[in-house]
Amino acid sequence: MIIVMQAGASEEKLQEVIERIKELGYSPHLIRGEQRNVLGAIGDEREKTRLQYLEALPGVERVVPILRPYKLASIEMKDEKADERSIVKVGPDVSFGGNKVVVIAGPCSVESRDSLIDTAKEVKAAGASMLRGGAFKPRTSPYAFQGLEEEGLKILADAREETGLPVVTEVVNPEDVDLVAGYCDMLQIGARNVQNFALLKRLGDVKNPILLKRGMMTTIEEFLMSAEYVLSAGNPNVVLCERGIRTFETATRNTLDISAIPVLKERTHLPVIVDPSHATGVWQYVKSLSYAAVAAGADGLMVEVHLQPEIAMCDGPQSLKPGTFKELMDDLTKFADAAGRSL
Repeated sequence: MIIVMQAGASEEKLQEVIERIKELGYSPHLIRGEQRNVLGAIGDEREKTRLQYLEALPGVERVVPILRPYKLASIEMKDEKADERSIVKVGPDVSFGGNKVVVIAGPCSVESRDSLIDTAKEVKAAGASMLRGGAFKPRTSPYAFQGLEEEGLKILADAREETGLPVVTEVVNPEDVDLVAGYCDMLQIGARNVQNFALLKRLGDVKNPILLKRGMMTTIEEFLMSAEYVLSAGNPNVVLCERGIRTFETATRNTLDISAIPVLKERTHLPVIVDPSHATGVWQYVKSLSYAAVAAGADGLMVEVHLQPEIAMCDGPQSLKPGTFKELMDDLTKFADAAGRSL
């Protein structure tokens, strides 16, 4: 159930409703809005009709059942009258879900301090708002480069110090969550771990925003249920990332599900971004998919950029050179303008 408070309802009335929810054996999850607050009461579905009487409490506007299996991620958790959506902030200056299209850029993996800092400077000059780079790399082959681990995290922190760009990197093991959270501004859950439920639940213990990538075989409902794990664990700051799904097509690495963007926008209040690099696996197609993603309503992009893709230790064929990335950013402004957005 969701309990929508009246506009201007006092904090005292809000706390009274929270206490009543607890007394009924449910867990209250508060989402504060600009005009009114909304509470989610999460618990045993069989007894949820008991919550209906909360509508009689002072300050409560209405009590509405959430029919979808994902409760906290549902669009119903936001005030539809005010057309509110979640804004996820990373650092002091980056916000996902607002009018600005946030562009994250950088190499697939952290390879050296000099190369990462040089790349960070290039993508910042081109207009990127955040830096990406993998310190821990889950790879299909056990013989492939697995990342620099903590040394890579230190290099990412150095790049942030050098450029001012907030950094995002992937966390693979539940045991590493606190370590990665100590170095990085945003934690990424990769496609292979989208249903690693032990890892998802651990993310509730940190305050860092989470970038959750869709699995290559994950349905949209399964994707949102994974987000629900993070939200129900206590971390409300989740950004969803569509990165392509596995189909019968072999011309590209994956198939970008462009329709996922409007579907997710209709079903959830969480921001949605797109990774066109993993979606195609071919650098020549990244620009076109980026334009399509912004036109479809994406709140941001995650683009792989490498100084020398031909010698990259990971995903060189899908990485843009800095000059090509600058061209992308210049052209992307036109698509953002057409969509009523900005870069």
